[in-house]
Amino acid sequence: GQAGGESGQQLDQESGAGECNVNHMGYSHCSCLSGYQWNASVCSHYFLCQHQNHQPCGCLVFSHPVPGYCQLLPPVPGNLRLNSQLQMPGDTLNLTLHISQAATNLRWFLRRPGKTTPILLQKGTQVSLTSSQGQVVLSISHMSQYWAGEYMSCFEAQGFRWKLRQVVRVPLQEAEVARVPEQLSISCATSSGFQLSCCIPKTHLAYTAAWSPNEGSQASLLTTTGSQCLVLAIQHCPAADTNYTCVLQSQDLPPLRFSVPVTIIQDGDTTCPENFSVVAWNVTKAGHVAQAPCPMNKMGVVKRPCRSDGIWGPVQTDCTDLRILTLCIKAKLLQAGQGRPSEEVPWILKKLQRRVGVASSPSDLVALLSTVKVLSEVVAEAGMQLNRSVLEALLTTTDNILDVNLSSLWTQAHAQKPTVGSHFLMAVETLVRSLSPKDQPFSFNSSNVLLQSQFFEPTFPEYRITFSTQPPLWAEIPSYSLAPLVHNGTNISITSLALQRLDHLLPSNYGQGLGDSFSATAGLVLVISIMAGGQAFTQAEVIMDFGDIDGSLTDGSLHCVFWDYNLFGGKGGWSGEGCRADAAIASPATWCICQHLTAFSILMSRHTVPENPVLELLSQVGLGSSVLALLVCLGVYRLVWRVVVRNKIAFFRHAALFNMVISLLAADTIFLGASFLSPGHLSPLCLTTAFLTHFFFLATFFWMLAQALVLAHQLLFVFHQLSKHRVLSLMVIVGYLCPLVFAGVTLGLYLPQGQYLREGTCWLDGKGGAFYTFVGPVLAIVGVNGLVLATAVLKLLRPSLSEGPPVEKRQALLGVIKALLILTPIFGLTWGLGLATLLEEVSIVPHYIFTALNSFQGVFILLFGCLTDKKVSVPS
Repeated sequence: GQAGGESGQQLDQESGAGECNVNHMGYSHCSCLSGYQWNASVCSHYFLCQHQNHQPCGCLVFSHPVPGYCQLLPPVPGNLRLNSQLQMPGDTLNLTLHISQAATNLRWFLRRPGKTTPILLQKGTQVSLTSSQGQVVLSISHMSQYWAGEYMSCFEAQGFRWKLRQVVRVPLQEAEVARVPEQLSISCATSSGFQLSCCIPKTHLAYTAAWSPNEGSQASLLTTTGSQCLVLAIQHCPAADTNYTCVLQSQDLPPLRFSVPVTIIQDGDTTCPENFSVVAWNVTKAGHVAQAPCPMNKMGVVKRPCRSDGIWGPVQTDCTDLRILTLCIKAKLLQAGQGRPSEEVPWILKKLQRRVGVASSPSDLVALLSTVKVLSEVVAEAGMQLNRSVLEALLTTTDNILDVNLSSLWTQAHAQKPTVGSHFLMAVETLVRSLSPKDQPFSFNSSNVLLQSQFFEPTFPEYRITFSTQPPLWAEIPSYSLAPLVHNGTNISITSLALQRLDHLLPSNYGQGLGDSFSATAGLVLVISIMAGGQAFTQAEVIMDFGDIDGSLTDGSLHCVFWDYNLFGGKGGWSGEGCRADAAIASPATWCICQHLTAFSILMSRHTVPENPVLELLSQVGLGSSVLALLVCLGVYRLVWRVVVRNKIAFFRHAALFNMVISLLAADTIFLGASFLSPGHLSPLCLTTAFLTHFFFLATFFWMLAQALVLAHQLLFVFHQLSKHRVLSLMVIVGYLCPLVFAGVTLGLYLPQGQYLREGTCWLDGKGGAFYTFVGPVLAIVGVNGLVLATAVLKLLRPSLSEGPPVEKRQALLGVIKALLILTPIFGLTWGLGLATLLEEVSIVPHYIFTALNSFQGVFILLFGCLTDKKVSVPS
């Protein structure tokens, strides 16, 4: 009964025989008869036949006399059941394996429609396994076409291998059916016919497709790799607008209907002409959107609107390269639970390296970066270690992605997915620290990516690294910072990664106290990570010298920062938390010292005026002069108040001026005192100072507005006089309540976003709009005051007989006009210059003018608001 070596020799039937066939290489392919199988021990030592029969070990390949016989199979020691063979999209599949005997080596597989190789199923974001006495349940959440197919449960029991099967079908979803085009407008004069397609992916469910109406047309089935399309060729153009409907039917399921409206262009209709930009565009009716399939090897649709005036709009492409998309889907399914991470991650990363060059659209770039992100999550979850060749593939991919040739795609990619740049940096950071210790030391150098990874014994003194960037990048981790990691004799690996040209990859998000919207990273990021005992450590002091990155930036203020992935709702942003800039020892350079490990860089404020002792002195002298002038103004008012307020207009004018003086005095005093505070990160005292300064400066201008509104009312509504109490109440609301609302809303809106305080000062940050909640109202008030002044001058130059004010009232109005006529242009010019210094790079001269005008505001109010009044100068 022993198996022989000649072709076609029979095995002993009584022992569980089969047949052995010897090929031309001398190998014996021995198949067992139905109901017989090689036992698990023999099966584990030999290869399975390529054309395996239905049984798990029904055919083996031997290179020498066959060691044993096919054996009679006992009854199947279990069964495989599922909750339903038809799983609706989004449902959860439950496959339950009931086992009557002790089982080992249990594994689950899925063979998808049209595929020959089964896929191993493991725990993932969609796959879960639960075991109890005598049963194992495989659960798959959010069912879709990617999870339809034949499920197999493979295990060993009673000395044999067993394979139980169940087929699961998933109906199509509307999003999985492609209509090309989704709508169409056509001119029968230029095109006698057209084609419509209705395409579905391959599935275990049998679908029939039909188009209606189908008169004067011909339908044909076109099968491609992974999909099949029903193409309707309309040979004769319909006379009127027609809705064509594709109906998909499968047994026991409701039909799916997809409508394609076809609009016929009539004589006299406005149209967009035939065009060949990107793809061929036929004549299209105005107001419609022309559609075309993406070029070969790309998935998606190209659209182009035809505007109402018959002019083509911009081409809107949503095409993704099929090769990139396939890798992205494969990575997501791997994370979900399909496949072996140890095999799939290296394979995908090496394939991805060759796909960067074909990326030509924002969708391609987003798919590339999403693939790297998903793979990093898979590696972190599985605790994988990458070998040298896999890491080289990743770094080469990263280098190509950072290349300047792709920079034009980044803006559109960020608009499509704002988190894409931050997630990519996190993914690269995760993957590079997963290098296997046996492959260290390891180094990599390219134009945009430089990496050095080293493995250290517990006794090494300190860590120092230098990269040959221009200028050289240098970093050090002192020994006292590393001592806690190696106290128990643990070996550690430290990986340092320098990435260049990152300024276009990461969004321009700046956290609390980091300059304004004009700060810019120098494009160089240093990522340092420490692995000890299989764990990543993030707490260690690191000293870095980024050198003089850009000579044009040396006059700007330097900030040592790290990329905080949690800022701005997960979009990420630069933060200075735990980092500081220090003067280097025995060097003119500046060191960055941070107390944690992550992605570091420096920020240079391009548009911030460098610290200038003359400007500082001018500001201090101006503020001091303003405070003294305002105190003098208050003293003058105390002496002559009863003389100058003999009528209502004079009372309103001087009440407004008095409150302007009080508000500006408070603002200048607080602002002057703030220069002596240390602006700590979110310091309560610093926040309070910024809020009060904002409020009192705004109150100064809102009282100026109240004064102008009273003037306008007195001139325009001569016969409609309000009581003194009512007008004063309204002035208090405008002068104090309005600025309080602006200041409160600014604090509540921008403090949580980290955009309230400016770096190094207890004042509003110009980034993101906080500063504009001050400048905006100020310039608006200046504009309103200008209109009121123009109206007042016209009224007083040409008063009608009935509207002419009394002489005393006219003099009071002229006093208001003179004060506003001088103060409004001065204040308008001041904050116009203040805004200009933010919006563009300007010379030092506007900064001197702005500082002088802004600091001496109190002096201007004393001169032109208080002393210009004759009754104040010469009281009667």
